[in-house]
Amino acid sequence: MGQAIETTAKIVLIVEDEPIIRLMAISLAEDEGFTVYDAQDADEAIAILEDHPEIRIVFTDIHMAGTMDGLQLAAFAHDRWPPLRFLIVSGELRPASHEMPAGACFFSKPYDSAAIGRALHSLL
Repeated sequence: MGQAIETTAKIVLIVEDEPIIRLMAISLAEDEGFTVYDAQDADEAIAILEDHPEIRIVFTDIHMAGTMDGLQLAAFAHDRWPPLRFLIVSGELRPASHEMPAGACFFSKPYDSAAIGRALHSLL
């Protein structure tokens, strides 16, 4: 018969303003079998989300240059695209659970790659 069709799209948007860290996160997500889009700030991320409704997870740093930080991006995207899930990271602060969308995961930098991989899969 035919091949089984995967019902959950493994597509993530990585939002990180530090190019080296963004490339490492991209590699990590691709190694976990995800299709990856990437952005350097919230404005670019919103444009990508508008063009790619198939994105399921937003993996964002909190502190970024631009008009919004990662928490503001997560709040905006959650309100506009409620099915999105969020993986939020920071090397500077740990947000309270009420500061993040329901169900979001948080990791402090430097983060453990294996833990991030597991979190990406658990958010699907």
